[in-house]
Amino acid sequence: MGQAGHILVLGIGNLLWADEGFGVRAVEYLQRSYRFPEEVTVLDGGTQGLNLVGPVREADVLVVLDAVDFGSAPGTLHRVRDEEVPQFLGAKKMSLHQTGFQEVLATAELLGDPPGSMLLVGVQPEVLEDYGGSLTDTVAAQLEPAVVEAVEYLRAFGVEPLPRSAEPEEEAGKPAAALARSAYEEGRPGPEEACRFGDARFLPLTGGPNGAAE
Repeated sequence: MGQAGHILVLGIGNLLWADEGFGVRAVEYLQRSYRFPEEVTVLDGGTQGLNLVGPVREADVLVVLDAVDFGSAPGTLHRVRDEEVPQFLGAKKMSLHQTGFQEVLATAELLGDPPGSMLLVGVQPEVLEDYGGSLTDTVAAQLEPAVVEAVEYLRAFGVEPLPRSAEPEEEAGKPAAALARSAYEEGRPGPEEACRFGDARFLPLTGGPNGAAE
């Protein structure tokens, strides 16, 4: 494909809803594994929606990592290219962030500054309703393969990332990131202490006319 201008690698999703956080964890894995030249920006887009229009308009090449409902088996990794990317981000949305990002791409197109090349690396989630939960093992196993797909795509544009010999915070002389996956998982209580699907202690034992216990 040759040389590109500015390249944006973007992870989107919500860390608080289990496999919904895949895209954010994938760019974290990417950032902790490689150093990139200055023309490449690796960004945790979270659930920022239309706030991402600016960075997307500045990108000549866009790589998106996300959890997407492709209707396939949990943990299946998919690669989607160019004009097909908005279709998959909006056709079977799992949360508002996907509708928002489809609008980001449409807005960039309307303003005349869409990325010239796009790649979506998406994984089929297994669990989404576990509030406060981390990635399932099935989906977490696809972090490295997703990063490999992204890196191979970047190499086609002349980008050669360099493996890191230390954590980014260590290289910069800063404390470890509080939202890193290891810190997040070690610091939260297990479901036996903090139920994330609805705590029976706060639910009525029998349903009266107003939902109160009788």
